[in-house]
Amino acid sequence: MTRPRLTQQERTERTRELLLDATVDCLVELGYARTSTNEICRRAGVSRGAQQHHFATKADLMAHAIDHLVTKLVASMSEYPAASLPGPDRVAMGIDLLWQGYSGSLSTAVMELWVAARTDPELRAAMHPIDKALARRTGELFHEMLGDQVPPDQPDLPLWLTVNLIRGLALDAMLGGDPARRDQLLQEWKTIAVKTYGA
Repeated sequence: MTRPRLTQQERTERTRELLLDATVDCLVELGYARTSTNEICRRAGVSRGAQQHHFATKADLMAHAIDHLVTKLVASMSEYPAASLPGPDRVAMGIDLLWQGYSGSLSTAVMELWVAARTDPELRAAMHPIDKALARRTGELFHEMLGDQVPPDQPDLPLWLTVNLIRGLALDAMLGGDPARRDQLLQEWKTIAVKTYGA
């Protein structure tokens, strides 16, 4: 049985997805400095011409790879019905989901690009709107999970306390820090957050 031929749009979307997945893999495995567009194309099975057709510059490709990864992570995190849980459980699950989502490949890839963007104006310009979109989508997801548990006078405070703790813990993991200490710190924050926002 022959498979139906892909439409032009489906082929375009497939090529972009292959390039973006390969970019994330390279950032995680090789780091920004050792990631080349040639290596990305080799892993994706795509020609350099096709890559340049979809993403004109390396910076553009890198930034869109992060957006692609965030979209997939937010979609997977949205599958958990945290809003149906009682207050304390909802707060704890919200923190757990953010840790699971943002401490793995996303954290590693983003960290590589943030550090590189400090001295690369083109990459910094490409990353800026992606970084803002990441913050917006994280906020929407967090508020959706916590619902009425978020304090109306400071609605973003629990989110950014959590995100910044997770970024620090993720960096600690990348540098080979003590996993038991990370677990202890995350559990301590969950205990504080549940007492503060889960009542």
